[in-house]
Amino acid sequence: MTVENEAIDGLDHKILTILKQDARIPWQMLGERVGLSANAAADRVRRLLRRGIVTRFTTVVDQRKLGRSLSAIIDARITTTPKFDEALRRRNDVVWAAHVTGVPDVKMLVACEGTEGLDEFLQWLQKQGATDTRTDVVLRHIV
Repeated sequence: MTVENEAIDGLDHKILTILKQDARIPWQMLGERVGLSANAAADRVRRLLRRGIVTRFTTVVDQRKLGRSLSAIIDARITTTPKFDEALRRRNDVVWAAHVTGVPDVKMLVACEGTEGLDEFLQWLQKQGATDTRTDVVLRHIV
């Protein structure tokens, strides 16, 4: 069996769970939490990277500390995909967006500066080709 086809084990799953919570954890601390030496833990993470299981390390931004106290999930029907996708990528208030099957065409999570910011975003969305939207305001984040 090649490394690429090799299944990950329970230890790798534990490492992935820890990395999802804190990707900057020191190797020593990671090793202690999973019962490995720092070097062995680092080797495991490097192997996960090489195999493409871990594709990148990222930063999670606390939107509230940027003044964006309102989060909303928006479903949208769109008329143009490439231009629409690029326009969404340029917005700092779009946390994530995905093309999905069925109706709607796109789902997105946005973080806005209150209801005024949400209203501005929805107006902008229509100018980008969204023909129909549905908005759900997030009451609290779970995961």
